[in-house]
Amino acid sequence: MSVKEAAKKWGLSERSAQIYCTEGRIEGAVKLSGIWAIPADAEKPVIVKKEVRKKTKRKDNEEENPAQKLRVAMPLINTPYKPGEALKSAEEIEDEDTRRIALAEYCYFSGRSAEASDIAEEYLTHEDIAIRLSACWLYGYANLALDRIPRTRQSINQIRITASGIDENTPPVYRAYAVCIATGASVLLHLPLQENISHIKKFLNILPKGLMLFALYVEAHHAYLNGAYGMSIGMAETALAIESRLYPIPVIYLHLVAAMGYINLKQPEQAGKHLLEAWEVARPDDMIEAFGEHHGLLGGTLEAVIKPDYPNDFKRMIDITYSFSAGWRKIHNPVTGHYVADDLTTTEFTVAMLAARGWTNKEIGAHLHISLNTVGSQVTAIMQKLGISQRTDLSEFMLK
Repeated sequence: MSVKEAAKKWGLSERSAQIYCTEGRIEGAVKLSGIWAIPADAEKPVIVKKEVRKKTKRKDNEEENPAQKLRVAMPLINTPYKPGEALKSAEEIEDEDTRRIALAEYCYFSGRSAEASDIAEEYLTHEDIAIRLSACWLYGYANLALDRIPRTRQSINQIRITASGIDENTPPVYRAYAVCIATGASVLLHLPLQENISHIKKFLNILPKGLMLFALYVEAHHAYLNGAYGMSIGMAETALAIESRLYPIPVIYLHLVAAMGYINLKQPEQAGKHLLEAWEVARPDDMIEAFGEHHGLLGGTLEAVIKPDYPNDFKRMIDITYSFSAGWRKIHNPVTGHYVADDLTTTEFTVAMLAARGWTNKEIGAHLHISLNTVGSQVTAIMQKLGISQRTDLSEFMLK
């Protein structure tokens, strides 16, 4: 709804509705290009008398209790640093625990999972929700690549327990962190969403800018998984357009999910543009992890765009793909009951993904810069490995 529509629905003045949006009192309200967008099912904010809304001033000689300070989750994601200065930005954070989490982020996103795991492990039971959730998320994903699946399961479980334990007494921003990270943990592993928590859209306006952009990436990824490729692209490109400052990590992920959508609409040029923009932001800090994570969903765009000009980086991306995907399947397949093929090479997996989406051998060859004969040989080898006789059966073994 627009502010005008919401005001009419709730019997308020447009000015009042505008103020409530600005104050963050309407769950899910998001400002896009200077205009507030309000969820159609948003509830009318409670009208609070002025005398109740007055803030109690702290005495000049009264010191703030450091233990009561609210920390930020995933601090490096929330930092608008200049590309090339990720490590510097992490090291400049004053709060020690927050700084250590930011360093774990830097290690993880630059493909150093063992170091990220070691740092995050120190904070898995931290009393602060923001620190604990961040540590669990990083620890869980880092250990996928390290083939320590029980540790990943432990982390996912801890995230879900923490998210289930939030209530009206939990600070709103911490509730937003819990919902965002729990939803991300499910969506990015293609697992069912946690049922006992609110929808992430209701908390977008509460999240700090960087994490809000990452939450929009999660939403776009979810739309992609549901086959709504145009919607996924629209969400990603809108998110990229609304923020004037550069938050490198969420921007990388938003460009990648847009590329995923375009490749599924058979628009490889648009997919390539988004991939190169992501690489332009990621390369100065060697933020290579996301590219390996998304290899299968990018449908050969890494091979077509990155491999020719950055062969060494491409090889590192594929190394990440092998280790991350092996762990991903060990979590995904048993939980969902769906079998995603794990005995194909990355090239075979790419060809199979495109073939399963209806690409012809000619289209696949043109996209990957390989001959028709090579594509035909690849498809034959894939079908033999999977024990199928018809091309249409490929979809049973591929990512959605």
